[in-house]
Amino acid sequence: MLFTKTDIPGATLVDLEKFEDERGFFARGWCAREFAEHGLPDYVAQMNLSYNRSKHTLRGFHYQLAPHGEDKMLRCARGSLYDVLIDLRPESPTYKQHLAVELSAANRRMLVIPKGCANAFLTMEDDSEATYLVSEFYAPAAERGVRWNDSTFAVRWPVDEPAVISEKDRSWPDYAG
Repeated sequence: MLFTKTDIPGATLVDLEKFEDERGFFARGWCAREFAEHGLPDYVAQMNLSYNRSKHTLRGFHYQLAPHGEDKMLRCARGSLYDVLIDLRPESPTYKQHLAVELSAANRRMLVIPKGCANAFLTMEDDSEATYLVSEFYAPAAERGVRWNDSTFAVRWPVDEPAVISEKDRSWPDYAG
């Protein structure tokens, strides 16, 4: 695996190191030892799947409060996603800054989203699917969100308005942190 740090502390892009032959290729998509060597989460409590029927479906921004904060490792298994994380850690030098990346079945890239960061994605194709490796079990009482278009963060999405968004995600309040 090839690890690339981003400007957001702990947020890392992970690309496959492919071993190719006439059949195609083989690559490891996860290795606890290598993740630990790079200072990244090395424990997975659960794996989540998100299937999205329609292009321009928006999910998020979601995060969990401590002590239930989640490290997430997100990869697009089918289609493509415009993925955005927001750093909500007040002690971080990049507090309230965001990072946007393309994750797709074609690029097979993974984004590591550290605890204390909110995450959202917009599907760029019909029938897009995301797979998350998550370091903590879901704790409903610790769930929080940030509205996708909160002006505090000035995220520039590739569309003016999502085609599909849940009422819950549309209704998160303005960020008060």
